[in-house]
Amino acid sequence: MQQLQFIRSNTFRLASAVAAVFAVFVVVLFGFIYLKIDGYLISRSDRMISMQLDFMAALPSGRRVDAISDHLGQDSRGVQFAGLFDSAGDRVAGNLEGLPQGFKADGSVQPLRAARVGQPAGGDALIRAVGRRLESGDMLVVGRNVDETHEISSVVGQALALGLLPAFCLSLIAGAWLSLRAQRRVEEVNQRVRRIIAGDLRERLPHRNINEPFSRLAAIVNGMLDEMEAMINALAGVGNDIAHDLRTPLTRARLTLERGRTHATSLEQLQEVADKAIGGIDQSLAIITALLRLTEIENSRRSAGFGNVALHEILREVCDVYEPIAEDKGINLGADIDRSLHVWGDRDLLFEAIANLVDNAIKFTPSGGKVSLELLRDQNKTIVCVTDTGPGISEHEREAVLRRFYRSDKIRNTAGVGLGLSLVSAIVKLHGFRLTIHPGPGGRIELVCPDKDDN
Repeated sequence: MQQLQFIRSNTFRLASAVAAVFAVFVVVLFGFIYLKIDGYLISRSDRMISMQLDFMAALPSGRRVDAISDHLGQDSRGVQFAGLFDSAGDRVAGNLEGLPQGFKADGSVQPLRAARVGQPAGGDALIRAVGRRLESGDMLVVGRNVDETHEISSVVGQALALGLLPAFCLSLIAGAWLSLRAQRRVEEVNQRVRRIIAGDLRERLPHRNINEPFSRLAAIVNGMLDEMEAMINALAGVGNDIAHDLRTPLTRARLTLERGRTHATSLEQLQEVADKAIGGIDQSLAIITALLRLTEIENSRRSAGFGNVALHEILREVCDVYEPIAEDKGINLGADIDRSLHVWGDRDLLFEAIANLVDNAIKFTPSGGKVSLELLRDQNKTIVCVTDTGPGISEHEREAVLRRFYRSDKIRNTAGVGLGLSLVSAIVKLHGFRLTIHPGPGGRIELVCPDKDDN
């Protein structure tokens, strides 16, 4: 029964409907052709027998009998009829057995049944005949068998059967094949979707690299599944990361308070304990605030506030803010801004993203190093480039550093919560920009901003 489900599919029903419409069209077409041919042959036959009648009637009476004999003698198909009858109605010449009943000799072509001379009874043929009364009183009748139109009808019927039936069957077979093909693809999709629902996030829908609606849809769905898998995998570890990063400062604050309560003997010692506890709580609050900020940006709540943003002004402001911090650490912070470039976005978010990149560069660059900002223009895109002389990011960490709470083993002792680049990545994604991280010694991160029409 499952194999016959294709009969109830829309594809098979549509193919059947198209085949039925095609069959009706062909039947109407063949009927129209038959009627046109039948009418043409009858009108041609009428003109021919009228011309023959005129020709014979114009002959002298002595030559008329010979003309009728010659006319019938040249009829190899046996479709011609002619007869000359006297005023009493007796046959004088020709192959007509007698005058048909009710025949009018008024020069008009009439359909009638006529018997041929020597033909058995009951074998009357359907002919088209025309007659005229001559001056001598004789009647001249000329006719032609029109049974050949039935032969045309038979030929048309055979052509219809030999052409229409195979075409109709072929349409049904094509509909069945398309329906089975679609059914197999849908069943395969259903099986893979069930596996995805069961938890196999690596499963993808089948598709071929061809310009086909189903393949394009499968590619889009697979892209969506890739995003969902990445988000779910990221969320799977976020809970543990949050618990770990919050537990450390909270545990430190609790231990500090316990020790202070037990060992503090003066107001100054209690104040010192309270300051350390407040520092741990502030660190926890910073993590929570950063997570809330990241969630807000990823939910695109700020996209309504986009406008024309002057990137050159943002870079100068970031340099002004972080220049004292860089000087305190002995780092040379410089900016190469020789042009005014604008992009479409949220000014505050872009400031935050660039500030995070500069903050990371200063944080991980050793004393005596250098951090540089550049504003470049390349064809149809604007590029903000942040470089430093720090340890850089290795090839295998290019994707990992964008995950929440990720901290490389080389920077475990550096202050931070591991959300800076995650925040930058979310802002970049919200704007439709690209974040390019170049691996190797010496950090280099590019914020690529395509023009608005190219996004």
